[in-house]
Amino acid sequence: MKIALLFVGKTESGYLPAAIAMYVERLARYATASVSIIPEPKHTGRWSEQEQKKREGELILAAAGEGELLLLDERGKELSSVEFAHFLSQKMQGTAKRLTFVAGGAYGFSEAVYARADGQIALSRMTFSHQMVRLIFVEQLYRAFTIMSGAPYHHR
Repeated sequence: MKIALLFVGKTESGYLPAAIAMYVERLARYATASVSIIPEPKHTGRWSEQEQKKREGELILAAAGEGELLLLDERGKELSSVEFAHFLSQKMQGTAKRLTFVAGGAYGFSEAVYARADGQIALSRMTFSHQMVRLIFVEQLYRAFTIMSGAPYHHR
């Protein structure tokens, strides 16, 4: 199974891209993963929040491709690390050949993206910046694979 990570907008904080790349590199031991950055539309300062979500949504849907689409969203289902590992294991045994996780922009997702999505996952009841979500999620993705493989990374 291929795992695709779609992030809206570039990661601005200097330390985040390096940390994200480190976990993606570690993840390569367990799965084929790719990271794609969807450029934020230009001139967003003139748009309403709804218009920005709509335009970003169009870009997300164009980039999502085939396979299952899962949104990293505060309204999603919360899973422990072990539950997330079990969730991934089930997906890997299913028919989907590609699993795409999307971290949206600062305002979240458009209704069209919610309609296309196959599910939503919340990382916490706390709110994180859309930039921090990227690092937190890729670490949890790596952790899930280490749990599935029995590697000592995850201590219970």
